[in-house]
Amino acid sequence: MFINLVNFRSLIDIAIVSFIIYRILVLLVGTRAVQLLKGLLFLILLQFVSSLLHFRLLTWFLRTSLLAIGIAIPMVFQPELRKMLEEIGRGQFYSTSRKMSSDEAEVRVSQITGALNYLKAHKIGALLVFQQDVGLGDYTQTAIQLQAKITQELIISIFWKDNPLHDGAVILDKYNLIAGGCYLPLADAPEISRWYGTRHRAALGISEVSDAIVLIVSEQRGDISLAVKGKLSKNLKEFQIERLLKHYFSGGQMSANWGQRLKDMFWVKNAEQDARGLVK
Repeated sequence: MFINLVNFRSLIDIAIVSFIIYRILVLLVGTRAVQLLKGLLFLILLQFVSSLLHFRLLTWFLRTSLLAIGIAIPMVFQPELRKMLEEIGRGQFYSTSRKMSSDEAEVRVSQITGALNYLKAHKIGALLVFQQDVGLGDYTQTAIQLQAKITQELIISIFWKDNPLHDGAVILDKYNLIAGGCYLPLADAPEISRWYGTRHRAALGISEVSDAIVLIVSEQRGDISLAVKGKLSKNLKEFQIERLLKHYFSGGQMSANWGQRLKDMFWVKNAEQDARGLVK
């Protein structure tokens, strides 16, 4: 009986620790801390091997280095640690889905749609990448870090023609504008119309390598296009964009069945025909 109780407690103990480690890793995805974690694991493995081989000097050096790194981590990675603590405070640490209140979602949707309508009316080119589960840290690290509140004015100012960041993309998540001036991989799909330039190819490129949702404002035509899962549709209507953004900020994810989900959620005949005309 005692042994069974110990085993049961051990299983609970292991499950709790495993869940904590998993949630920490989820919060670290897409940040510089992921690379730090890889480096630490390599040094720990190297120390273990050197200890087995009785390399005393190397073992001492690695142990001392790991101690110094442990002291330096809170100072070097203060933004990442602060973000982690903020998400824990919002309850994201305990929840497997990222959701916000309907009022918060409504405010963000209003800010973004307002910015898109302004950019569309004035034919100002823009590229907005909405990060989902797949981290985009490889593209934000080499860009201009923002970590700013999502506002209509900030989005418009970033893509204003005289702004140094206007040629790149903006990457954002459900809570912040993460970075601006981001350069994305270009799609090399021969079936894409030659009328579509670098922004549309970049949107398709990032949607092929991640689960990001990408909205593009055309500088030439002033219309708004969408790229998801390597597929493109042009000339979206305002109500379609609003439904898409509400779905995103409410915590929804694009399913693997991309075509059916979009059709059920907000697709209309014209957009569907446009998608079939551009993507096989």
